[in-house]
Amino acid sequence: MSDSILTTHNLTIGYKTSRKTVRCVASDISVSLQAGELVCLLGPNGAGKSTLLRSLAGMQPPIAGEVRLLGENIYHLQPQELAKRLSLVLTEKVDVGMLSAYTLVTLGRYPYTDWWGNLTPQDEAIVTWAIKSVGAVHLAQRKVSELSDGERQKIMIARALAQSPIVMLLDEPTAFLDLPRRVEIMQLLRQLARETNQAILLSTHDLNLALRLADKVWLLSTNGILNVGAPEDLVLSGAFADTFESEGVEFDVASGEFHLHTSHKGEINLIGEGIASVWTIRALKRAGFKVNQSQNSLPISVEVISNSKQFLWKITKSKTVYTYHSLYEMIKFLDYL
Repeated sequence: MSDSILTTHNLTIGYKTSRKTVRCVASDISVSLQAGELVCLLGPNGAGKSTLLRSLAGMQPPIAGEVRLLGENIYHLQPQELAKRLSLVLTEKVDVGMLSAYTLVTLGRYPYTDWWGNLTPQDEAIVTWAIKSVGAVHLAQRKVSELSDGERQKIMIARALAQSPIVMLLDEPTAFLDLPRRVEIMQLLRQLARETNQAILLSTHDLNLALRLADKVWLLSTNGILNVGAPEDLVLSGAFADTFESEGVEFDVASGEFHLHTSHKGEINLIGEGIASVWTIRALKRAGFKVNQSQNSLPISVEVISNSKQFLWKITKSKTVYTYHSLYEMIKFLDYL
């Protein structure tokens, strides 16, 4: 039995640039979202990630093809019925006035309420569950305007959860957050996908977190090609490096990280082990040096000496030894060699 919740068939997305002109962003997209999976939509700026999300959410009609939610064409569903099945969290901050966090989350029950918007005990229970699920019980009575970006994002996710959807779409939910909050939100979404059995799709520029946490990646290139697969599959196939290939930047398949192109200043032999050596290698590579740990015949060597109290770096060049107490000092010295 298929676990596909949302599917596209030969979907072509784009937008009007004038009354008679339509710009095609991507075509022939046939993909699916599975229950219980966290999927990350990645791609360079301008590739069309937001256009694809809006098309999947029913906000922007496709140029061709269709989007189906549990087998029904999403553009044939009434707005209230669509809101019961699909929720959307956008990047833009919405002005909610003096609403409390709890009140904002209750708006997620709007598709289920009567004409007067009255909440039943069941609605109240779902709202409470949604707030608890995102770890925001302590925020419930605070005004949304007083929340930090990370706290506000949790409340917006709780509101989307309160809709009891089977699909949740999020457009760059970590865009304005610092690193710890980005990790927290991404881990939260992965956990929610597992616990609620929803299909969760989010666009993000946080490539490292996506590689670590996504069950599947949708990789949209600027030429309109959408590659789909596990993060590791897309790395091994070369699709990841090809998509983000640009002047001055390259994807390191071995480390799963992006590196800047730097001018080559020479080769250095490194002596030492442990965490201090790991970060010494990073510093040397950043400065443009190729690091080798086996060629003792190289003209310059760096020895890392560490103990419980301090780190030392001994540079040997032409039998002359220089000692430094920080990587900053060592790199400055090497720059002048």
